[in-house]
This record gives sequence, structure tokens and C-alpha cells, in this order.
Amino acid sequence: MSTLAISRREPEFPWLIIASGCLIAALTFGPRSAMGFFQLPMLADTGWSRSEFGLAMAIQNLMWGVGQPFFGALADKHGTWRVLLLSAILYASGLFLMAAPQSIWFLHLGGGLLIGLAIASGSFGIILAAFARNVTAEQRSFAFGMGTAAGSAGMFLFAPFSQMLIDSLGWSDSLLVMSAMMLIVPILAIPLRGNSSSGSQKQSEVDQSIGEALREAFGHHSYLLLTAGFFVCGFQVAFITAHFPAYIGDIGIDARYAVIGIALIGFFNIIGSLASGVIGQKYSKPAFLSLIYIGRAIAVTVFLLTPQTGTTVIIFSGVMGLLWLSTVPPTNALVAIMFGTRHLGMLGGIVFFSHQIGSFLGVWLGGFMYDMFGSYDSVWWLGVALGLFAAAVHWPIKERPVARPSAVVA
Repeated sequence: MSTLAISRREPEFPWLIIASGCLIAALTFGPRSAMGFFQLPMLADTGWSRSEFGLAMAIQNLMWGVGQPFFGALADKHGTWRVLLLSAILYASGLFLMAAPQSIWFLHLGGGLLIGLAIASGSFGIILAAFARNVTAEQRSFAFGMGTAAGSAGMFLFAPFSQMLIDSLGWSDSLLVMSAMMLIVPILAIPLRGNSSSGSQKQSEVDQSIGEALREAFGHHSYLLLTAGFFVCGFQVAFITAHFPAYIGDIGIDARYAVIGIALIGFFNIIGSLASGVIGQKYSKPAFLSLIYIGRAIAVTVFLLTPQTGTTVIIFSGVMGLLWLSTVPPTNALVAIMFGTRHLGMLGGIVFFSHQIGSFLGVWLGGFMYDMFGSYDSVWWLGVALGLFAAAVHWPIKERPVARPSAVVA
């Protein structure tokens, strides 16, 4: 009787692994969320244009997307800790180069290429794949929500922290401080040692090569729709992250509201991410994603059409924060439902690559169209239209595993 009871007991939640991953997500997501605060002081000292700064941030987002599937595959095969060690080295080096840019190429190399690859090897895709291998399917959405909320906490904390550093030390020394902080990541990552052959859920996975996994994914209609829709998420959030502080100044609102706004996005992002993990566990994930994108389109439309004041900035930031990264838990959970966790780092990374193509365009078009028209309005409205597109493509997604009639369990 006791043996039967033990076998039916719900597996314990791996709190040490979850806590470790959450701390790393906060630390790796924080500095890149604060890049917008460095734009104006850096450009004032260097004389560069917003489009040049925007190009560096666009490269960063693109490299994040390009690197995600490859680093995800490396973590699946060789272990999460090794990839996070590489992330720390890349991140520290990128921030160091960005702190002393002798030319615009230093900004593009450090702030663009190196930091982008560092985020690819140290952010959500790597952390959530490690979570998925160590929690049950019933625990997965909640664990993804916690990891995403931790990244949101990094955004919330680093907004005032980076502004405080800039005010007291200047933008260059502030980047050096954050460079040193990245070297903590390998220590925090010790509990995350392991690959796709380890973890409590390995016994239920299908024995499948990388090539077989890719062919299966690219032949799956719902996976392609999910990938197309996540492009829009990247466009919207990257544009706001990079250009919102400058936009606040352009419309004549006190700069402190930019700090408050980004911090509020981070704070409400924590609530939204945790709620998303719970909601996605109980209700249709595709329908929930469609509602999130509709909500974003409505929020931006109302913000642009009403008189813009410090109060409306605060309200808009809170609403967008609830919808900010709430897309991440259901999106990653859908990939895990469709294909399992054996190649989740890679397949989730491909979906995220689409996200980062959107991020590249959102950041770059923000700077380019501002320099061309003297306003960000056209990019705001493009984001609204894309939000409606994303709502439409998520609705028909099927929330079920791919058919594998001849699957062999590993």
C-alpha cells in the first residue's frame, strides 16, 4: 500500500533549480532592458545619431535570435552550465567594449554582436529548457511563468539601478560595473548542470536526431503559425525597450517618467508572467496568446489617441507590463506540448529567432524612421497592425502533440 502511494505522489518541485534559473534570468535580462537609458548620454558624448545607436541594438536583438537555436542545441547536448559560462564571458566582454567605444564599430561589436550572443546563450530559451527537463507537464507552465517573471524582475530592478549608476558614475563606468556583475552567472548556474539526457523527465522523451526534429517541426502547421506570431512580440517589445525613454523626452514629459515607465513595465511584467503561467496551465494557450496581442494593440491605440501626460505614461506602462512577456510561458509550453523536451532548446530557439527578427526591425526602424520623419508615430501604428495580425495567426494553433505513429522512446 505504501509503495503504491509513493508511486502516485506528485514529484517534488525542483526549487533549487528553479531559483538558480530565476536569478540568472534576472541578471541576464536586466542590462539589455536598460540599454535605452544609455542612448542619450552616450550620443551626447560621441555625436552619433539615434539610427546608429538603434542599429547596434538591432544587431544585438538579431544576434540574440540567430544564436538562440545553436546555443539551445549546445545546451541540449553538452549541458546548460557550459553554455551559461560562455554567456557570462560574452556578456562581460560586450559591456566592456561598449563602455569605451573608440569608434561606432566598438558599439556595434560590443553592444550589438557580443551582448546579443551573450543573451542568446543565457536567457529564457536556455533557462526554460532546463526547467522543462526537471518538472512534470503539469508543473511546466507555472515553472515557465516563474522563469519569465524573474527576467521581468531584472527589468524592474535594472531600470532605476542603471539610471542611478549613470547619474552617479556616468554611462561608461556604469557599463563597467554591469560587466563585472555578469561574472556571477557561472556560480549561480551550478545547479543547472545537465543536458537533454538528464533531468527527471528524460524517460518519456522520443529518441530523435536533430535533423529528424527539424523536419518534423518545419512540417507542422501549428509550429509555423506560432513562429510567425512570435515575430510580432519581438517587434513590439524591442521598439519600446530601445526608444521609449527617448520618446518620453520628445513629447515633452519629464525624463523621470521614462525611468518610472520602464520600471513599471518590469514590475507589472512580473505579475503578468506569473499569471500567464497559471492561466496557460488551465486554459487554451493559443486563444490566450491571441487575447494578449489584441490587448497590446488596444493599449497602444488608446495611448496614442489620448492626451499624453505623466499619468498616461504610468497607466500605459502598467498595462503593457501585464502583457509584456506574458507571451513567453504559453509559447514555450506549446513547443514542449507539440514536440516534447528532448530538443526544446533548439526548437524553442527557432521560434525565438523569429521573435528577434521582429526585434531587429522594431529597434532599427524606430531609429531610422525617427531620423527620416522626426517622429516615432509610424512605428507605433505599425506595431498596432502587427498585433492584430498576431492575434489572427495564433487562434487556429492546435494545442496537442505531433502525431508520431512509429516513435521510439529513448
